[in-house]
Amino acid sequence: MSTQERLVESARALLWERGYVGTSPKAIQQHAGAGQGSMYHHFAGKRELALAAIRRTAEQLRATADAQLSAPGTAAQRITRYLRRERDVQRGCPIGRLTQDPDVMADPVLREPVEQTFDWLHTRLAEVLATGRDEGELDPGLDPRATAAMIVAVLQGGYVLARAAGEDDPFDQAVTGVLALLTRPAPTR
Repeated sequence: MSTQERLVESARALLWERGYVGTSPKAIQQHAGAGQGSMYHHFAGKRELALAAIRRTAEQLRATADAQLSAPGTAAQRITRYLRRERDVQRGCPIGRLTQDPDVMADPVLREPVEQTFDWLHTRLAEVLATGRDEGELDPGLDPRATAAMIVAVLQGGYVLARAAGEDDPFDQAVTGVLALLTRPAPTR
């Protein structure tokens, strides 16, 4: 791995763990095993390196989610696969955690990839849900956009509840609950 890659990967790990303010250039350099000159050779400063790290995290999250949401199966199977995938629940979502970082949210440039990732996820889930509804798999009255927003909110809230409890169970319960709502039979009229 090149020095530039080590710096980006180190910034990603530290941003997830410590947030923007808690991640100093020196900590990134130490984590990457790179000198100050190397960091400033590749990046103008902490903000530029943080932006590269946030963008990389966002790209990887989108790629992982898209692979699960595009795989064969029904809409419910694809969404279940996405929600039940292996994840480090106690660490939370690396993009979701950035929304709690006031310095990231106050900086439009750093905030942009966070917003774009959530917008992408919302849109992608809505597409899968609309397909399921249109193919008769899901309730014909289902609102794909509203349901996608609920899924994203449950996922992010599940992380918060699990971190607060110090165990994964609240996350698992939240996912189980949203999947039960999504796949329940439509009421007969």
